[in-house]
Amino acid sequence: MKTYNYSDLSKADISKLVQRNVDPANHVRDAVEDILAHVKLHGDTALYDYALKFEQVVLDKLYLNKEELTLLAEGVSPEQKTALNTAYKNIYAFHQTQLKIEEKVETMPGVTCWRELRAIEKVGLYIPGGTAVLPSTLLMLGIPARIAGCREVVVCMPPQKDGKVNPYIAYVALLLGIDKIYLAGGAQAIGAMAYGTDAIPKTDKIFGPGNQYVTKAKTIIQSTTTTAIDMPAGPSEVLVIADETANPIYIAADLLAQAEHGVDSQAVLVTNSANIAQQTIDELNKQLPVLPRAEIAAKAIENSYIVITSNLDEAMNFSNEYAPEHLILATENWQQLTPQIINAGSVFLGNLTPESAGDYASGTNHTLPTSSYAKAYSGVSVDSFVKKITFQHISPEGIKNIGPTVEVLAELEGLVAHKNAVTTRLKK
Repeated sequence: MKTYNYSDLSKADISKLVQRNVDPANHVRDAVEDILAHVKLHGDTALYDYALKFEQVVLDKLYLNKEELTLLAEGVSPEQKTALNTAYKNIYAFHQTQLKIEEKVETMPGVTCWRELRAIEKVGLYIPGGTAVLPSTLLMLGIPARIAGCREVVVCMPPQKDGKVNPYIAYVALLLGIDKIYLAGGAQAIGAMAYGTDAIPKTDKIFGPGNQYVTKAKTIIQSTTTTAIDMPAGPSEVLVIADETANPIYIAADLLAQAEHGVDSQAVLVTNSANIAQQTIDELNKQLPVLPRAEIAAKAIENSYIVITSNLDEAMNFSNEYAPEHLILATENWQQLTPQIINAGSVFLGNLTPESAGDYASGTNHTLPTSSYAKAYSGVSVDSFVKKITFQHISPEGIKNIGPTVEVLAELEGLVAHKNAVTTRLKK
């Protein structure tokens, strides 16, 4: 890992350093636009073609039904079922508290305003395949969708070499009451859920993380169709802030846990201790070679780095500029730092709180904004799956109270018809 001294970095240096997953020559955009255009024009035929091209799979149909999912789920062991059930329970418990009924507010006598929740009717969930299959992502997206009450939940993910999905995905789908999984991955799956094909329904909003191609497809779809997206959630990342109270063994493990996601993942250490930095590098060299996904993790680590600061305030300043998807405060003094956090997707506090806990089973959602989008976006929650509609009711007393104010404001804006809509009621 490269090492930088914070004091040597200019603002321009920092701005360049925190950039990731950029596409300066538009290679990703051009490829994605071609895929989306092909899916829009050719529908299912394009999906079959791309399954062969990208997954090397010849599909005879584009979905697995409930019976097929049930058979696949038989491959999950009792121990694995227990773990998946525990994760389901914890994630459900955390997200259920987010479904709240708001109180009505009487803004002035006779004028009452309030908001009510309505579920988004048709949602699309994208579950990455790639180099790792993630039943945890199906839990993270499916649970809040069910709590919100979405009428139709469409799930897409890349097929395996056998044209199926793995047993864990099948088991989670059954837990969630999802009886069909569509076999489409990458940008083509995003296009299918945005445009609709003969096999895959059009959805109102698309959720889920993915690689640069999936993320680019989502951003293009959001600006060119009526389908919305949850957020730009691309290649994963972690930033660890550590001081002398941290454990280098834990830090290295956390960095590698992120790095094994994919070669375009990034793991950053920011510390006020050169000693901790060196010990962490030593630990990385010990832990990396024995990982089953060592080759992938090694490439991600090559694109990662360490920043050494004079103090933790500087570390927090860098973190807020980076705006990490995952932020770990590897210090016994984390309480002093949390008020300074401005930009982060999800935060892990103290030396015994690994990011892995949030990735799987603590209860918080792991679908989070990446690439500095944590400056403007929140992670997925039940709120992501609902709309909040405003209501108002005005009584006879209310129209008398608010009417003159509306008349004056409408008149000063030159909108006489607006004024008349109130005046006719006041006269009556």
